[in-house]
Amino acid sequence: MNMAQLKVYLLRTNSWQKVLFGLPILAMVVMLLMDHSGESVELGQAVYRPEMLQRLCKAGQLSGDAGETYGEETENGIKYNVRTPANYDASVAHPLLLVFSPAGSNRAKTEKTTGFTFPATQAGFIVAYADHPELSPSTTVELGTIPSLMAKKWCIDEKQVYVTGHSDGGTSAMALAFMTGTRHIPRAIAPSAAGVAYDDLRDRRCPEPLPVMVMHSSKDRLFPGYGQQAVGWWAACNKCDPIPDKIANGCSSYSGCAGGVKTLYCEGDNIHSHWPERSQDIVEFFVSATQVSPRAK
Repeated sequence: MNMAQLKVYLLRTNSWQKVLFGLPILAMVVMLLMDHSGESVELGQAVYRPEMLQRLCKAGQLSGDAGETYGEETENGIKYNVRTPANYDASVAHPLLLVFSPAGSNRAKTEKTTGFTFPATQAGFIVAYADHPELSPSTTVELGTIPSLMAKKWCIDEKQVYVTGHSDGGTSAMALAFMTGTRHIPRAIAPSAAGVAYDDLRDRRCPEPLPVMVMHSSKDRLFPGYGQQAVGWWAACNKCDPIPDKIANGCSSYSGCAGGVKTLYCEGDNIHSHWPERSQDIVEFFVSATQVSPRAK
C-alpha cells in the first residue's frame, strides 16, 4: 500500500473496533504521513567534482541507504531526514548540507519550504533536515552531533559541513559557528532571520575566518535590524573591509576578507516567518565555499 492509498484507507475507516483498539497504530501511521509529507522527493544526479573524488570512504563499512531516509535520531531524540544524490556513490566523501527548522516546523515541512533537495543533491551534497528542538545552547550542541552520526552510515566529509536554517533554525546555525564547543563544525553558514544581534555577539571570541551569508528582512518585526548587526560582527571577525559593496538580488558583499572567505548580507522585504526563497543562491554560495582552503581544526 502506497502513501496515497494509506490516506484513503484512513479516511474510509470508521469501525469502532479500529477506533478503540487501533489508536497506537493510527498514531504511528499519522506520524509516518507527517514524516513523509505525502509528496515524492526529487533527487538530483550529482556530478562528482575532481576534488570530491580525492576523498574516499570504505563503502563496504557504511550502511546508509541511497535516496531518502526518514527518522534518523540524535542521542536525545532530535529527528532528521537524509537525502543523497540519486546516483550516490558510497565511496566518495560528500559535503553535507545541514538544514535546521524554525519554531513550529519540522524536518518534512522544512524540506518542502526550502526546496534544497534537488539543487543540493545535484551539486553533490548529502542533505539532512532536522526537527526544531526547544532552542538552547544544549540543543544547538545536540544538532551539531548530526554530522558525526551521519558519517557512521554515509560517506560524509566532516570538514565539509554547511549549515543553514530560518528563524530559530538560523539562530542555531549561527550559534553553531560561534559557540566554543561547536565552532569547528561548520565550513560555512547561511542563517536566515536569525535572532542574534550584536549584543549577543560582542563578547564572543571570533572563530577562524568563515564564509557567511546572512539573510534578513527589512520588514522583520520580531528581530528588527538583527541581520545587519550580525553580519557586521562576522565581517569584523573575517577581517574584511568595513564597507560592503552592493552586488545583485538585494545582496551586499564585503571585500578583502581573510583567506578569501565570502561575507554576504542579503536583505528581503517579507515578514519574519517567510523563507527568503534563495535556496539556489545558498547552494551556489556553499559550492563556492568548498573551493576555499579548509579551516584550521
